[in-house]
Amino acid sequence: MVKKYETPMLDELEKGRWPSFISGIRRLANEHPEERIRAVTHSLLGQLEHSYETRKGYWKGGTVSVFGYGGGIIPRFSEVAEAFPASREFHTLRVQPSPGNYYTTDMLRQLADSWEKYGSGLITFHGQTGNIMFIGTTTDNVQHFFDEINEYGWDLGGAGPCVRTGMSCVGAARCEQSCTNEHKIHRMLVNNFMDDMHRPALPYKFKFKVSGCPNDCQNAIERSDFAVIGTWRDDMKVDQDEVRNYVQTKGRDYIIENVVNRCPTNALALNDDDTLAVDNRNCVRCMHCLNVMPKALSPGDDKGVTVLIGGKRTLKIGDLMGTVIVPFMKLETPEDDEKLVELAEEVIDFFAENALEHERTGEMIERIGLQNFLEGIGIDPDPHMINHPREISYVRMDMWDEEAEKWFERQAEKAAG
Repeated sequence: MVKKYETPMLDELEKGRWPSFISGIRRLANEHPEERIRAVTHSLLGQLEHSYETRKGYWKGGTVSVFGYGGGIIPRFSEVAEAFPASREFHTLRVQPSPGNYYTTDMLRQLADSWEKYGSGLITFHGQTGNIMFIGTTTDNVQHFFDEINEYGWDLGGAGPCVRTGMSCVGAARCEQSCTNEHKIHRMLVNNFMDDMHRPALPYKFKFKVSGCPNDCQNAIERSDFAVIGTWRDDMKVDQDEVRNYVQTKGRDYIIENVVNRCPTNALALNDDDTLAVDNRNCVRCMHCLNVMPKALSPGDDKGVTVLIGGKRTLKIGDLMGTVIVPFMKLETPEDDEKLVELAEEVIDFFAENALEHERTGEMIERIGLQNFLEGIGIDPDPHMINHPREISYVRMDMWDEEAEKWFERQAEKAAG
């Protein structure tokens, strides 16, 4: 017999115009043909109502894992199990998504069938860290569910102080702005660091994210320790006939106001003949003009990636954006791919040896200084790494007199020779 609970506060969340997560849980609780799943979800609703009433959370952690792994599972044990026994254990399994989040309906049905066999039926596509979140199972069923999905090709993602699940954008398959092979980079990095993902051994989490262009649809710059962003370094491609079409359709004022005037470096100008002049030397690849006029403007042909380190959301010292470590890197050959993986290995090794416990990469760099970090991973400083050129400089001033003398000597030699 399924025990039901009064949930007046949760009922309020289903009112109004917007969908509620409560409706999804309640649909499982009331309509699922299997009594076990109805009982678990009703118990979950009851505990959630109790939490709302008391303004306290009642989930505590523990240690739950599958054979050979140390991460990928978030243990949840109820502290009010006597009142809500059917959800006394409600563990979450993180499963890695496919690069770009491409699935077939057969894949999804197969996963859902396995989860209804061993779990609550609740699935989130995708959790904050990018995984498929299978929410609500018992300790006994964790291993059974993993064995079944692993048999047909799925693996657990990261949880705890480890390399976390990688994420990549939809990429060249659906986006004309793509400047690199996002899915190959994603798979390459994840495959190389799989052991670090399954067996936590780092001071804290380390995230990879890959975006195919500077639009950064994965928010990699803000939310990953190692961000790979597709870009180009030659001139932006301009179809002037399409520019004229935009001007004729939208009007000169619209193009000037919404494209030219919004360029952050004033690198655009609309000519009298309705063509667009682009100062490519001052273009910072903000992507605004390409997004507004995609038929007229597109990335250049000399494509590659920029690598940024240290982005994260709020923790100890507030939000951090990624710092450019490699302004441009070509990824055309297996040797190029190997260089990217080697860079990631250097960064993770340095992070593992030098970060404090519960400290992200960006926070470590803030503490020890960017120059020490660059020296530790074998990267030469570059002017593109400087956020505020008038405040920060990598130029040593203690030997300027000696260097000036050398310069004068060279000038004298040229004049005499």
